[in-house]
Amino acid sequence: MQPPTTGDWIAVTEEPLAIDAATTWATTPGSGAVVVFLGVVRDNSDGRDGVQGLSYEAYEEEAVAKLAAVATEARRRWPVIDRVALLHRVGDLTLSEASVAVVVSSPHRPEAFDAARFCIDTLKETVPIWKREHWAGGSDWATRSHPVRAVDDPAGRPVNVP
Repeated sequence: MQPPTTGDWIAVTEEPLAIDAATTWATTPGSGAVVVFLGVVRDNSDGRDGVQGLSYEAYEEEAVAKLAAVATEARRRWPVIDRVALLHRVGDLTLSEASVAVVVSSPHRPEAFDAARFCIDTLKETVPIWKREHWAGGSDWATRSHPVRAVDDPAGRPVNVP
């Protein structure tokens, strides 16, 4: 995964996430704050203990477009943010592997924290990426699966994904 030279770094990949590279890329001379959020595979889920790993699937073309829309909306809400990286894994992941990274830089910490929180929360609700949990007795789709919504629709109305 190679970072772009400017703007937003959007990626859906089977490769391990380039967290250090994304953090370095987001750290610019004008950035007084760089917030990094990592979602990692844990050994439990709602009502399920003993989770041994996850598999992520994505409608990749649409997922990339939705990730870009999340970054665009974050920039609309917090115009001072400098760089945004939204990186998501697909494929099979083991415990403690990073499945998603959100990196936001801005001149000051309130905007970086707020934008990063918006990005991860909105990404989870709007991007067509699904996870399957694996445990000793079998596997199944995550219990918190839900329809995706439009990035700019805070009411949460589902949208049709072609």
